[in-house]
Amino acid sequence: MLLSAETRDFLAFCVLAFLGLVVVGWIILKLRRSPFSPVQSLLYALNYVVVRVLWRVQISGSLAIPPRQGAVIICNHRCPLDPSFIAVTVLRVVHWMVAKEYCEDPALRRLLRTCGAIPVSRAGSDTAATKMAIRLAQNGALVGMFPEGRINTTGQTLLPGRPGVAMIALKARVPVVPCFIHGAPYDGTTLGCLLMPASVKLVIGRPIDLAPYYDRDGEREVLEELTRLFLREVAALGGRPDFQPKLAGRFYKPVDKK
Repeated sequence: MLLSAETRDFLAFCVLAFLGLVVVGWIILKLRRSPFSPVQSLLYALNYVVVRVLWRVQISGSLAIPPRQGAVIICNHRCPLDPSFIAVTVLRVVHWMVAKEYCEDPALRRLLRTCGAIPVSRAGSDTAATKMAIRLAQNGALVGMFPEGRINTTGQTLLPGRPGVAMIALKARVPVVPCFIHGAPYDGTTLGCLLMPASVKLVIGRPIDLAPYYDRDGEREVLEELTRLFLREVAALGGRPDFQPKLAGRFYKPVDKK
């Protein structure tokens, strides 16, 4: 028996509607199981497209951290959007420590708040930001930090490092995961790199176990030793196993390429 055109159209509509409901149901189920909020899920998807398509990122290694394990992720800093490359490696929120002036910027503050950023003051030690980072890591969250403390616009592999990473990781008693980003785009502006094509490579190292140092978090020599260790590990991932790290001093000021 042949079906009329109207019947065929109705059946086709029912099939499409059913498939649409299946897709919507699948998305809702994924969102419920996801560690991201709906807005974070949308941002993750957009970021994935930009990082994979525009910047053609290649990833070597994996973030070997169990789902409920806290950790501090560190890497070199060549671009304002370096956290975007780390984000595509793990289905978890990474709470990056971000300069307070960006978190207070009208155009960026809502985005950074949604992404779980930790506002930190550049002027001296920021106790509130440090305590927040320690608390998050202790409770099983991932905290992202740049040991250099600022974007490296020099010809050096890494700028002198700061001891904040060691202090937070020791207080929280969590491992540190070193990473290195090759070829990150940067035009000197905050978001201009979004318009720049690039070919980026992200290298992820093995987690560094700090258990032997857990009871020595108040010793300055230990913080300095670990800071140098972190910088050496990051530089080695960047192809510089012979790199000799330096520590940032009170009067240290990086020299710009220009």
